[in-house]
This record gives sequence, structure tokens and C-alpha cells, in this order.
Amino acid sequence: MARQWIILAGLALAGVLGGCAGKPYVTGERLDRGLVLVFTGIEGRSPLNTAICDGLAAGDVPYAIEPVDWTVPGVALYNLRAEQRNRRQARKMARRIEDYRRRYPARPVVLVGHSGGGAMAVWTAEALEEGAKVDGLILLAAALSPDYPLAEAVSRSRRGIVNFHSDSDVLFLGAGTILAGTMDGQHTSSAGRVGFNLPSDGDASAWTARVYQIPHRPEMSAAGHWGGHTSVVAADFVSRYVAPLVRAPQWDAAFIDGVAGGDAAATLSTDASAVYRRY
Repeated sequence: MARQWIILAGLALAGVLGGCAGKPYVTGERLDRGLVLVFTGIEGRSPLNTAICDGLAAGDVPYAIEPVDWTVPGVALYNLRAEQRNRRQARKMARRIEDYRRRYPARPVVLVGHSGGGAMAVWTAEALEEGAKVDGLILLAAALSPDYPLAEAVSRSRRGIVNFHSDSDVLFLGAGTILAGTMDGQHTSSAGRVGFNLPSDGDASAWTARVYQIPHRPEMSAAGHWGGHTSVVAADFVSRYVAPLVRAPQWDAAFIDGVAGGDAAATLSTDASAVYRRY
């Protein structure tokens, strides 16, 4: 496990030294169309989250695409387990979203989070003021426990939550979070590996129907995602499987199934921001 954390630290350093700083997809024109916040993993800014941003842009997402580094540099394990601090950071991001909504009303806002960033996306949605919503949450290998209650986050999302998970993520979200813990402090395989355990009672069905879970499929390997913790952020995979979710003005089970199967017919050819401007 120590070797894996060293790799993460190296990726973070490469992100700083390799020119990944800056926000090339945050422009006035893009901000006027919508906003995607990409929450980093516990390593902070690195080629991993840069690949997500690049993949979204390559997938014709027309909105501002902004990486969010919520971490303390150089202390990945602290970032994993500092829940109180992390929730404070999430509240700050919620205030930023509310400010964006005031400046750009009726524009779509989508949260994307990788690994620990998946928890940050959920906690940011939970921290929104009463009545405020984002348009969707997309979790890539989220380091949350499978039993984490999602009802509050779902209630703050118009489209719902999509959870990409992979049983092959045995190092980081299997052994790693069993030993070190998940972002919410549970020593278990994460929902980014085994999926969320959703309640089946009738009272919960109204919100559980808007939690869409996409397991890794062998055909995803053709887009660079072979099932591991870092391959889920491969730019080609993000372009083909994640960007259509961001661009869609709404989600339903049939659309999600099409995206999960790599069905080109499930993607949108129109600028979804134009849909919002009609409201």
C-alpha cells in the first residue's frame, strides 16, 4: 500500500511541475453556458484530474470546466480522513455555486468527482442552501462507503447521481479503504468498487430511482478504462462515457443504459445549454 501512496504523491508533484496548473477551460464564453466542477482525488491537482477536464472538453462539453483542489498538498492520507475539514471545504464550494447561480441564472451546473473527490461532490451538494440545486453529480471511483446515505445529495440534484464503479479496483478502493478508511471514516470496500447499497423500501424509491450505478464493462477497455482506480479518468473514457452525461439536460434509465453501453445514439448532438436558456 505504501507504494501506491508514493505513486499518488508523485502524480501530484508531476501535476505541479508538468504545467497542469491553470484553468484553460474557464472562459467568459464557457461560463455563460454552464459550469462543471471537477473535484480532485486526495492527491490534489495532478494529471488524473487534468485528464478528466481534457476528456470533457474533447467530448464537446461547452461549459466552463474547472478543477477543484480541496486538499492540503503532500498529505494524501490526511486528506482522506480529515472529514470535518473536508466538509468545511465543501461548504465553501457550495457558496461558490450559489454565487455562480446568481450571476448566471438557469445555467447548468454539474459536479464530477474522482476518488475522494466523489465524496466532496456529494458533500458540496448536501451543503447547498435550502432550495438550491445542481444539475447532476457524476462519481468516478468514489471513496465513500457503500452504505453512505445519498438521499440529501439526490434531493439537491435535478438529474440525480451517477456512480461509476469497478470490482477490479482492489488496491485503492478495496484494500486501501479497508485499511485506511473511506472519506466518511468506514473501513470497508468503497462504493466506487462495489456500488452503493440503496434502500429498497417504498418510501425511498422516489430518490433511489435517481441514483444510477454503472459497473465497469470489458468493452470500456477500448476507451482506456480497464477497471482500475486511475484508468476511470482516461481522457478517451471520459469523452465517450462521462461527457454525454454532462451534456444531457436530463437523465433517465434508458439514457443511462445507452451511455453505459457506449451507444453513440445515446449522446447528444445539440448544445444542452440552449435547452436551459428556454426556461
